[in-house]
Amino acid sequence: MSSNIKRPLTLRDVSEASGVSEMTVSRVLRNKGDVSAATRQKVQDAAKQLGYVPNKIAGALASQRVNLVAVIIPSLSNMVFPEVLSGISETLEDTGLQPVVGVTDYMPEKEEKVLFEMLSWRPSGVIIAGLEHSEASDAMLRRSGIPVVEIMDVDGEPVDTCVGISHRRAGRIMAEEIIKAGYKRIGFMGTKMPLDHRARKRFEGFTRTLAQAGVEIADQEFYSGGSALAKGREMTAKMIDRTPDLDFLYYSNDMIGAGGLLYLLEKGMDVPGQIGLAAFNGVELLDGLPRQLATMDACRRDIGIKAAQIIAARNQDDAPVDETVIALSPVLQFGTTLRR
Repeated sequence: MSSNIKRPLTLRDVSEASGVSEMTVSRVLRNKGDVSAATRQKVQDAAKQLGYVPNKIAGALASQRVNLVAVIIPSLSNMVFPEVLSGISETLEDTGLQPVVGVTDYMPEKEEKVLFEMLSWRPSGVIIAGLEHSEASDAMLRRSGIPVVEIMDVDGEPVDTCVGISHRRAGRIMAEEIIKAGYKRIGFMGTKMPLDHRARKRFEGFTRTLAQAGVEIADQEFYSGGSALAKGREMTAKMIDRTPDLDFLYYSNDMIGAGGLLYLLEKGMDVPGQIGLAAFNGVELLDGLPRQLATMDACRRDIGIKAAQIIAARNQDDAPVDETVIALSPVLQFGTTLRR
């Protein structure tokens, strides 16, 4: 079975790979007709291995594309992604292209389903969060025959083009500043890492840099669920009770960091003298906190704008971009919770 087909796949490719007729392949993929379970499984396995997606508009448009751009993100409840979507939407506004959003909830199997449905309409491009995908999703992206821009991350090999920041670098920069400020007893709080690859890479860069300076994480806690203020308060209370000599807390995102800050201020703790705090994302909504949380601007809006510009340009002249990896620079915002 060939794995190097560079053109959009057809029923014939699946037919040849599975050893059954094109008519039978069509019946299976449309879930029509009487086909044995064994044959159905054979066709589905071949289609999945090839990365084949049925064309729902075949024959309807000469271009074989619609003016939609599939935008696939892990969450809408996370305050990070609306800024990305804003950059994409405003950039595409005068291009004739329209973004359509799918949400995966950080679940690879859901990403497969969303991607399958969106690609079946033959969009003019795909903007998708992250560089890590399941084997099936990776195959669909590579065989789609349309521009693909992976966003938010550049620590890896893109399918086509990627735009984002290095999260390992972001973690390293934060660790360097914490060390420079003289903090020694550091606690970390964040999301469970297996599914949030960007948080995992920040944690890797952070802990590696600390280790090089002879500093280890003194306590850590991970959670699954939304980035909520209440969760930040809860986790911070538990950690301070468990490890009272901590002098710095690093959070994987601003929302739980804000919850932690509010808890510490309520307890009368001196921030950043007695204990320092930092988080990640640079969410503007939190500017009204009693202290300005140290954080890092992840260039979210700029990422959305650049990704949309790439899709629009590729649809104008169908030429490849000069750069396949476009790395933006995260900017540390010291705020008032990190000693300088």
